[in-house]
This record gives sequence, structure tokens and C-alpha cells, in this order.
Amino acid sequence: MGIVVLGAGIVGVTTAYRLARNGHKVTVIDRQPGPALEASFANAAQIAAALSGPWAAPGVPGQMLDWMRRADSPMRFRLKPDHRQWLWGLRFLAECRRDRFETTFRRMLEFGQYSQKMLAGVKQETGLAYDQVEKGILKLCTTPGTVADLADFEAILQRAEIPARRLSAEEAIALEPALEPVRGRLAACLHLPTDESGDAHLFARGLAERCVALGVDFRYGHDIRDVEMHRGEILSVRTDKGEIGGELFVLALGSHSPQLARKLGLSLPVYPVKGYSATVPVGDSPLAPQVSLYIAEKKVAMSRLGDRLRIAGMADIAGYDLTLEQARARQVLEAGLSLFPGIDGGRAEFWCGLRPLTPDGLPILGSCKVPNLLLNTGHGTYGWTYACGSAQVIADLVAGRTPDHDLSGMNLSRFGW
Repeated sequence: MGIVVLGAGIVGVTTAYRLARNGHKVTVIDRQPGPALEASFANAAQIAAALSGPWAAPGVPGQMLDWMRRADSPMRFRLKPDHRQWLWGLRFLAECRRDRFETTFRRMLEFGQYSQKMLAGVKQETGLAYDQVEKGILKLCTTPGTVADLADFEAILQRAEIPARRLSAEEAIALEPALEPVRGRLAACLHLPTDESGDAHLFARGLAERCVALGVDFRYGHDIRDVEMHRGEILSVRTDKGEIGGELFVLALGSHSPQLARKLGLSLPVYPVKGYSATVPVGDSPLAPQVSLYIAEKKVAMSRLGDRLRIAGMADIAGYDLTLEQARARQVLEAGLSLFPGIDGGRAEFWCGLRPLTPDGLPILGSCKVPNLLLNTGHGTYGWTYACGSAQVIADLVAGRTPDHDLSGMNLSRFGW
């Protein structure tokens, strides 16, 4: 089958790879000059199958009032004269109910575990190297509030039968010696041994090369402008460099998916959330951590990528503005380096990108009212975590198979839009 994948981010590339491995003729279209140059370019690098969870949590509405007054708040909501932002925000608040939160959390953990298994298969097939570290993720709490929340998180993981181990400060330092200077600040530590980390951009580039070897045609530098329809189906997409046709299309444009979907009469509850990162050169310094970390009170993630340290966080819900605000980026850097005072952040490279978030945090996967269009979007901060699982789901649907993973709660119909 001739399949056109719209988008060459980490989700689009993994989808193209799996479809090509199944023998399909695949074309990938992206406006960027290469793969994974938007949300996955300099992200947190964590494959957080166990650490994943919905942003829409029971305590968030109350916290947002405090966050709106703080310049360093982890989440910032900047109201726009955009009815889509308001609708998304109202739905996000509705998802903060305890029953919705627990159901979504369970589904996210289950899909994360499934996706991690699919990633393991891709690694075995390709032998790709992407600065991966398979030592788990260490969640750190340094305030009483986050320590109290940790017990709830452990209970959720226990119900999902996901391994997690509470560590003393001494045990955490034995696992990650670079934490020794802040021993006294480690109020609680939770090790998630099945999680991992790695450079998503490096992985996507390597996998795109494998795709080319399988015959995938990447059309980089093609800006999608419109679609050509016939009897309710897509005939082709119009780009600034001409039309590209196919039998089946996969929408994997991340934050830009809703814009194209509207041309098809679809309303996708996906909204861009800007995140920031700092990449610090550390060489082989023992002062920098090797184990991937998550600082609970700052909502900041850290991952070692060879001779670099990636620090990422913040969530600005402010439309499609890609302005790199130096103050926000430096807050991310300082939050990470506060635990590692021996690291010089003077040569840090700052970045920001837009993550495609749904109100509940789960991606949108599967069919829609356009018969020859499959949706693979809305992965939020977990595009790297969910990419290979999403790709397998799409490949199963294309083959006419029921996916191995239950898609309950991940189709578009869950929003009633």
C-alpha cells in the first residue's frame, strides 16, 4: 500500500519504519530539513514508562492559582483570544477529577510499558546507538509536600505491578555518586529501574537512515498547505512544492495536527505546550550524574547524553509562540544545577519546543471519520516514550489486525468532539 506519513518527528519516523518493515511503500512529509527537529530535538531524553502520568491531577487547579503568581512556576497559562485554548483549558480542568485522573494514569502506565517493549524490539532489529542509559530513573523529593505525594505515586505503581524502590539518601548516592554534595537535601528518593533515557533526536536520525534503506521517501522542506479530497477520502496533500498522493495517510504532525485536521472537518483537542531545555557540556566529569533524574518539586528532568547533560522542564500554555525566553530557560538550568553545584553551566545551549498535549495526556490513536486517515498525535511530553508503541498500533490497524494493546481511552471519540 502507498502510505503517506505526515510528520517526521520521533512519532512519524518510528511509524514510517514499522510500516516499511511490513512491506509498504512509505512517503514522509515534513517542513523541516531533517527528522525530529521540533518537539524531540532537545527534549528531556527520558523514556519514562513508569514515571509517566497525567498533568491533569486533582491538586492542579488549586496549584495553578499559586503558579500564576510565581515567575518560576512549572506550569504557566497565558490566556489568548483563542477559543480553542479556552475549550482545551476547560476540558483539562475537567480531567483533574480523581476518577478521571486514576483511570488516565493507569492507561498511561500500561501504554508506556507496551511502548517500551516495542522500543526494545526496534533496538534489537537495528542496533542503534543514541547515548542510551538503561539505569532507570531516580525521582528525587527535597520538600515535605513532594514527599507526601510520593506515597500516592508508589501506590499507583504497585497497583499497576510496576517495579519501584524507595531509597535512603545513602542508597541513592550509591546509585548516583554525583548526589553526594546534596546528601542532606534528599528527603525521599524513588528508583524506577525499568525506565531509561537516550537522545531522541539521535535515535530518530539513525532510524530515518534505516528507513531510507527500506525504501522510505522522505520529503523534507515540504510545507503542507492543504488536502485534495474526493468522496470523503484524501487523494493527496498539497505542499509548497507540489501535490503528494497516496492510498492511506497518517497524521503525525504533533502540535500542528489540529491545523490540518480542521481542513478535513476534524476537531482535535490538541494544544501546544512550550517546554525548555538546557544542554550542558560536562565531558567525563564525575560531578555530573549518569542516572536519569526527576526533581519532583521543580518538575525538571535530567539525563546524561554521553559528554552532555540535558536538563528540561517548564510548561507554557501560550499558543504557538516559539520565543525562547531566557529567564525561563535559565530557571530550568538553575533548577538542575542546584543539585550539582560543581558543574559549570556557562556554556549551556538553550532550546524550547512545542509539545502536543491533549487534555487528559493520552495520545490520539486510530481511525476517524475520514476513511483513509489514521491519527497518531497528541503525545504531549511522552512522544519519545510512546513513539514505538504508537507506531506498532498504526501498523496493526493498517494490516487489518486488532492491536495487541487495548486502545480504550486513546481514540478521538473519547472527547465527544
